[in-house]
Amino acid sequence: MALDRQLEILAVCGVGMGSSLMLKMTAEDALRSLGVEARVENTDVSTARGMSPDVVIGQGMHTSEIADLAPVVITVSDFLDKEGLEAQLRERLTEQGWLS
Repeated sequence: MALDRQLEILAVCGVGMGSSLMLKMTAEDALRSLGVEARVENTDVSTARGMSPDVVIGQGMHTSEIADLAPVVITVSDFLDKEGLEAQLRERLTEQGWLS
């Protein structure tokens, strides 16, 4: 089931500042490499709870708090590891039928 719209992705950290911004940029690079159209926003955990994204990306200590927020939740340990994030996105988006 391919989406007929842009994916909505949240890059989440504790306070929504530095690390989520780095993660947002890494995610945008990875998605561009995959040819996936997406809007990526960076935010904090509290704000994320009130949103309805397709994908949430963040550190395990934060994604566990919002695991039920999106169909796809990706845990990262290195915010600058584009290849690692790209591999996770490829796998998870393919599982959802959003990437072929």
